Amino acid sequence: MLTDIALDAFGSDKAPEPEIRGAILACRALPVRVHLIGPESDLHDQLDEHLENEDLPIVIHHASERIGMDEKAAHAVRAKRDSSMRVGLKLVREGKAAGFVTAGNTGAAMATAKMVLGALPGVDRPALATPMPSSSGNPCVLLDVGANVDCKAHNLEQFAVMGEIYARTVLKIRQPRVGLLSIGEEESKGNELTRDAFPLLKALPIHFVGNVEGRDIFSGKADVIVCDGFVGNVALKTSEGVGRFVRDVLRASLTRTVTAQVGALLSRRAFNDFRRRLDYREYGGAQLLGVRGVCIIGHGSSNDVAISNGIRVACQFAQAGANERIEQEFAGRARRHDAEQKADPEATIQ
Repeated sequence: MLTDIALDAFGSDKAPEPEIRGAILACRALPVRVHLIGPESDLHDQLDEHLENEDLPIVIHHASERIGMDEKAAHAVRAKRDSSMRVGLKLVREGKAAGFVTAGNTGAAMATAKMVLGALPGVDRPALATPMPSSSGNPCVLLDVGANVDCKAHNLEQFAVMGEIYARTVLKIRQPRVGLLSIGEEESKGNELTRDAFPLLKALPIHFVGNVEGRDIFSGKADVIVCDGFVGNVALKTSEGVGRFVRDVLRASLTRTVTAQVGALLSRRAFNDFRRRLDYREYGGAQLLGVRGVCIIGHGSSNDVAISNGIRVACQFAQAGANERIEQEFAGRARRHDAEQKADPEATIQ
């Protein structure tokens, strides 16, 4: 049985070429049906050129407008009612697609998702979560990486719950270790936000390992690391820059020092493995947690491999039922809160 995934065909910097090629790669490798969203005539012509009579489960949905990378999200969402983002997310809302993937304007994607899909009950602010490579071999989920620049302690508490469920259901980690990103391991370290959030995360029914530092994103010390969107986005972009730097330096070093053919082959294999572990394209994009549907947001520079992986991640996320688990968790918390209030009207819950 095929899983239907809606793909914004006019999201990336070089759209629609990466989207079309990525959709073809995904349909060849995965049990998915891809719904390409964009100007119908343009997509038909280009899709026919790439398929060369190959019969793949790719369908086209017309959308007359595209939201550019430089457009202000709030204005674009209101003004462009037939954008490829809105049309694609409507397919998810109507149950015609299990998830939506875009490599377009991040702010516009988040705003459109919140407007079209709506937030899950009990979630004040959806968060962007992205897997990061670690020395343990398993990815570490970092959130928020840009959806909420300014946060309060209870927002981080909710991010911790959503991230833990994501790690458990999608990454299949039995008991995810959750850490709070700060400038020191001690509970007293950090700014006002992290100090206020620490006791809230400590009280949650999760495996909270306390404060972690920036280096722990890659050390494998925690499976989920929670922070506000400002810090998370800086950490993400810094990590990408360091990854490219190390990759380039390593490539140059291998080129200068390796002369023997066998040594060159082994070094090239090791280098390619190293490069894949650091390559954002392998992870497909960030998941917008806390909305009523699966929404994957990739880099604007995504190529066909990144788009294909974004489709794969959307399919895995939908099949794992992560959103349903998050909704159940927050519904249970609300019931417990109501029960405590009835038992003791003066009691409060953090």
